[in-house]
Amino acid sequence: MKVKNTHTNLTEGKVWKVIVRFALPLLIGNLLQQFYNITDSIIVGQFLGKEALAAVSASFFIYYFIISFVIGVGSGTTVVISQLFGAKQYQKVQLAFSSFFIFMLVGGVILSIAGIIFAEPVFRLTNTPEEVIPQAVAYFRIYIGGTFLFVTFNSIISILRGVGESVRPMLFILITTILNIAFDLLFILVFKWGIEGAARATVISQGIGMCIALAYVNNTHPLLSIKKQDMLFDWKLFKESLKIGLPTSVQQCAIALGLIALLGIVNSFGTNTLTAYGAAGKIDTIITQAVLTLSGALAAFCGQNIGAGKLDRVKKGVRFTMYTNIVLGLLTFAAVYLFGDEMMKVFTKDADVVAIGKEYLLIIGGFFIVHGALNVYNGALRGAGDTLFPMLTSLICLWLIRIPLAYYLSSWLGRSGIWWAIGISIAIGLVATFVYYKTGIWKRRCIISNTDYN
Repeated sequence: MKVKNTHTNLTEGKVWKVIVRFALPLLIGNLLQQFYNITDSIIVGQFLGKEALAAVSASFFIYYFIISFVIGVGSGTTVVISQLFGAKQYQKVQLAFSSFFIFMLVGGVILSIAGIIFAEPVFRLTNTPEEVIPQAVAYFRIYIGGTFLFVTFNSIISILRGVGESVRPMLFILITTILNIAFDLLFILVFKWGIEGAARATVISQGIGMCIALAYVNNTHPLLSIKKQDMLFDWKLFKESLKIGLPTSVQQCAIALGLIALLGIVNSFGTNTLTAYGAAGKIDTIITQAVLTLSGALAAFCGQNIGAGKLDRVKKGVRFTMYTNIVLGLLTFAAVYLFGDEMMKVFTKDADVVAIGKEYLLIIGGFFIVHGALNVYNGALRGAGDTLFPMLTSLICLWLIRIPLAYYLSSWLGRSGIWWAIGISIAIGLVATFVYYKTGIWKRRCIISNTDYN
């Protein structure tokens, strides 16, 4: 198959330049996506009050759990496509993508139905404050109804990145971000739809973004076309995605369930703590996005270079990304230390919520470099197709360390004990992952055999 030069070849050129060139549009796209995700929280917090903001925060953790399985399978498919592209097996790239797209579409519809039915019981199960539940259920049912749009849109974005294209995904996310802000303001301030307006704004903007992204791949990417005649499901290739993605799916589901369990501990401290936890958590995600993006870029970089049999470039990529992580970790902590109050006031002017959120950011900020380093090593392992060890490490650190420690420390130190438990569990995960990476076992996880390199 003749392939247009619309992809980025990560197997040639200076390692640091290749990673940075690929990561910069990815970073902008991810920042836009995070801003997209927090738009509802900012507008809801400023115009509808802290109870509505708490409802959005509670909804996020439950929604994350519901879509975790498809996210994991998606990560496996990205690795498979990245390695197939690096090995120049272009026909299989198209089959892998169409199989994945069909799975995401069907899975999204099923998850939407399940989420609408079980919304209220889940919020009560997580000990959500009673005054928050009505708005949380109203927001969540509309939001979850658009899941199939969300997962299909993000499947196209992630696969485009897997074949080395990061500029177009950035533009697609920019469009949806602008639309989401416009619809939020229109539905909440003009139409007076309240928190339901915020959910509708997200669903509509995601639907438009999905249509744009789908039109792009169908008209410009012979490798990724999913027109009617290209909608084929290849079980053998999808099994490869499942083999890599299922451990990540289990990991994501267990992490999400663990976050819900942690949410139950947070909820026991009341609405102010829940509101601060949700807002500060979004700030944490935004300011550490550079390192998280580098980890994602490293996964694609490692996938292509392992597929091409260039392990020396993989090691150089990990080294460069780690040095960059240290610098970014120091800068982001300084930002939190100096401007933490102002960051929280973007979401709410409530003094108690701002103070709790600042406390969270200062404690978690002390672990920024540690968290970044863990993501660097996990990125390299994911690129190699080795997802089992990160899964086991995440499960152990979350369920056997973070949650029990959060319960114990919160009874001793109050709510700050929860934040310390999060940081300590991340540090333990880094130690275990670093030791595993040094063993070199991950080098043997590539799905492309040596005979497939030519």
